[in-house]
Amino acid sequence: MSARVPRERPPRRPFPRLTGAAGLIPAAAAALVLLLGSPLAESGTGTVARSGPAPTAAAPLPADRPAALPAARPVRIDIPGLGVSAPLVDLTLDSRDKLGVPDPADRNLAGWYRDGVTPGSPGNAIVVAHVDTPTGPAAFAGLEALPPGATVDVRRADRKIATFRVYAIEEYEKSDFPSSHVYGPTKDAQLRLLTCGGAYDRSAGGYQSNVVAFARLASVRAG
Repeated sequence: MSARVPRERPPRRPFPRLTGAAGLIPAAAAALVLLLGSPLAESGTGTVARSGPAPTAAAPLPADRPAALPAARPVRIDIPGLGVSAPLVDLTLDSRDKLGVPDPADRNLAGWYRDGVTPGSPGNAIVVAHVDTPTGPAAFAGLEALPPGATVDVRRADRKIATFRVYAIEEYEKSDFPSSHVYGPTKDAQLRLLTCGGAYDRSAGGYQSNVVAFARLASVRAG
């Protein structure tokens, strides 16, 4: 499967190759899957391959971009384009360096990788949610249809709302997930939203692709 062609392509840089079989693990039966298959632990050298043509350089950063924020725990994510307002739970790595997922019993729930970057702080914050559950569509259903320019609000414990603007949506086969391209460090405050997508094959473990939204901090306001 080729990556979707966004209006602005995220930058590709030579980050270390990711090790082991680390990936986002399913939290329930095989019928429900958010098997993102995307490692977080890094070591060694080299560049992770990605599906589709190599992206071009991202557009220059806006001169009036807001200053990045100090760390503060995120508590809720609002995506007006999806009609989503979901609480955020902390997600951590297990003993196999795999990241857990939000409870599939709650369709309106998203998770933040708490040992990574706080949304709004310098770097690349990671938020994941299910696309569906056994009882119906979940928080990130329709993520692949968000257009460039769509906004994502992250409410934080410091009573600030960090608004991010989507600049790319891409879809990757799990067998060829470009971990460094998605998770690699950024100089400005950015956000990645991840969920499942593509074909669903129960015998092969569920959804065969991942959808990733790339977003950049656009504004900050009191909340």
